[in-house]
Amino acid sequence: MKKIFFVLLLISASSFSQEIALVKYSGGGDWYANPTSLPNLIKYCNANINTTINIKPATVAPGSPDLFSYPFIHMTGHGNVAFSDAEVNNLNNYMVSGGFLHIDDNYGMDQYIRKEIKKIFPNNPLVEIPANHIIFQKPYLFSSGLPKIHEHEGKRPQAYGIFIENRLVLLYTFECDLGDGWEDPEVHNDSVVVREKALKMGANIISYIFNN
Repeated sequence: MKKIFFVLLLISASSFSQEIALVKYSGGGDWYANPTSLPNLIKYCNANINTTINIKPATVAPGSPDLFSYPFIHMTGHGNVAFSDAEVNNLNNYMVSGGFLHIDDNYGMDQYIRKEIKKIFPNNPLVEIPANHIIFQKPYLFSSGLPKIHEHEGKRPQAYGIFIENRLVLLYTFECDLGDGWEDPEVHNDSVVVREKALKMGANIISYIFNN
């Protein structure tokens, strides 16, 4: 069954216009935060790294079979996240079968999401991704790893991952807030330099999904 899911993901990514999706999760957190983030990232990637992603990202529930239509899904928010047993199983199957989940803490999600990640992968540790990993190398070089976009508590930005057979299947970005840097300029008044840094890191993530 997992091999079938993987084949479906490959067909979706190669035979049709590329699509990515925002995860609509339960628990009370604002899954809908940063509404301009993904559209702006998509536009940037289509213009700079030769992707052909649909400009309007889809919305998908973690327990939906539609999850397997998207090679890349994105989560963000500030608050609580709660996955049901069925959603945990579906997310596990999705990532084991070739899908990729990026979780971007919008500040306030950390204490909740770590517990949910542990439910999805009880036997796979969430580990910090080293700066020499390919996701920080191309198409744009981030020699120090994940860039800092917003300060929050002033801690260093950290990228955590779940690896299955040396393949990164889940990326959790913490104390960085990439999504804020992807938003329209007037939302956070970030400088051009900061926004460009965030978009380039986002492009690296998208490139990793479609080229590895």
